[in-house]
Amino acid sequence: MTQDSERRLLDPEAHLLVVEDDGEMRLLVARLLREAGFRVSVARDGREMWEAFDNAAAAPDLVLLDVMLPGASGLDLLRRLRERGNVPVVMLTARGGEVDRVLGLELGADDYVAKPFAPRELVARVRALLRRVGPKATSDTEKRPRGLAFAGWTLDMACRELLSPEGAAVDLSGAEYDLLLAFLEHPQRVLSREQLLEVAKRRVGVEAFDRVVDVQISRLRRKIEPDSNSAALIKTVRGAGYIFLPEVTRR
Repeated sequence: MTQDSERRLLDPEAHLLVVEDDGEMRLLVARLLREAGFRVSVARDGREMWEAFDNAAAAPDLVLLDVMLPGASGLDLLRRLRERGNVPVVMLTARGGEVDRVLGLELGADDYVAKPFAPRELVARVRALLRRVGPKATSDTEKRPRGLAFAGWTLDMACRELLSPEGAAVDLSGAEYDLLLAFLEHPQRVLSREQLLEVAKRRVGVEAFDRVVDVQISRLRRKIEPDSNSAALIKTVRGAGYIFLPEVTRR
């Protein structure tokens, strides 16, 4: 398989979930994997991880799971993941002890990467694991929705295209697409500026700040709420962040 064909297999369908409580490490790993061509979501703890799994539109194909997490540990979460299914799991940890590695593998981890790690090695391990589960991943992908629909609009994730209720294509910048996808994957849930800031940093770099999020959301609103008679789709929650109001369905 050539490198280009491998990228077509893994991108954009392969969806990775990074579960890491350290903000800098979470951002680093997510950015590294996005630059490698994957679609990436993040979670800070077990609660946010389960929310990702409960959202069928955002169900991950592979989980990168830190061992040391607040509340339930990564090993506890791994045990529960294995009770629910066989999603591939790569454990990430600062621990280098053989006992921890053996325990993680015995609990069902598919691979184990100790921090600090070489970026290219991490990407290679993820790709290798996805290749190993390729037939199942392909079968799941065929069942996965191509688009997400809301209030008459449709976001085609394969083409990265937004279609209006009249069927017209609406141009989105890369940042606007990322923010809209984040809202559609977490509808009717308040997303904090901190969470949305991580999305914005994909496009504008580490110097992104809260105002960048507000500006991008304002631009997105003008496109999906084109006039004053349109129903509000994105609501500002004072002191908390933003919430996407419509129901989202898969297509």
